[in-house]
Amino acid sequence: QVQLVESGGGLLQAGGSLRLSCAASGSILSINVMGWYRQAPGKQRELVAAIQSDGTTNYADSLKGRFTISRDNAKNTVYLQTNSLKPEDTAVYYCNAVILVHSSIRYKAYWGQGTQVTVSS
Repeated sequence: QVQLVESGGGLLQAGGSLRLSCAASGSILSINVMGWYRQAPGKQRELVAAIQSDGTTNYADSLKGRFTISRDNAKNTVYLQTNSLKPEDTAVYYCNAVILVHSSIRYKAYWGQGTQVTVSS
């Protein structure tokens, strides 16, 4: 019913920037919060940033100032601008969205397939 498709990952050197995108498609009635998580090898998945439908944002404390989340409600798309990347930012970045689909009465969380970001020193 719903698909989240991420793009924009890649391999780059420390200090570089990437812009990740995630587009939601399908039988969508409404999207509440959209966010980005990441999971490094051997570590738990962690929240990077989230954004409400009204634009209210929330960031992991350690990433404030380097990462910026935004969304385009008309396109059902969320973005993550990542700047001054460090090797420790290397991880698979996952998109998450809480969505109400047609024929449902409850919002449900959906995940994208993930996009790899690798930062070399």
